Amino acid sequence: MEKLSLYRTLRHYAWRLINKPFPAGPHITRYYMYDHLRRVGPRLPGREGPRVLSISHSENLAPLLGLTPSEVVSANHPEYNILALDFPDESFDYVLSDQVFEHIEGDPFHAARECHRVLKPGGIAVHTTCFNIHIHASPNDFWRFTPEALRLLHRDWAQIIDVGGWGNPQVWSVVDKDGMRWRGVPPVKWHPMNRIAMKNDPLWPIITWVIAQK
Repeated sequence: MEKLSLYRTLRHYAWRLINKPFPAGPHITRYYMYDHLRRVGPRLPGREGPRVLSISHSENLAPLLGLTPSEVVSANHPEYNILALDFPDESFDYVLSDQVFEHIEGDPFHAARECHRVLKPGGIAVHTTCFNIHIHASPNDFWRFTPEALRLLHRDWAQIIDVGGWGNPQVWSVVDKDGMRWRGVPPVKWHPMNRIAMKNDPLWPIITWVIAQK
């Protein structure tokens, strides 16, 4: 056990050393997804001046998608509940939630319907969540979603603009156990941490997302 602990400590400091000269981007379970959303953003309608509903501190998705909102309304837990949004029908152009759906204490189909209800016709919902990730109670952790599960949640919407996932089997063994879970990934393509962060195996999604239009 002591040899294993020493080995992991040395690997941790080796990672920190090779990361030090570079600026840090998002951490490893966000890096690919945020880069992908940044590239999908220009395809979305109504990015100039939309009224945006942010579910539980998800405002960060707006600039990633290239939105320049006229208003961002925050609906943060526990004051607000995605299962019963306290807003009139057709109130928003965009609804954003970043790593929220796994924490819904109830029916995720109903949560998707509530987002649909508060969107204007043609409005966009952007939800990111997770599949192959550790239990993380904030305050509780209930669900896991494949890309197909997210597609199913939005099967009655007008269209699914984008749905997908990111992950690979090496992430947790190479990075998490080396203590680099929350450290930003250098935006340098040849860097070993960047290469792990950008490697995507569709059979092993860690993070998943969907963009659906009403």
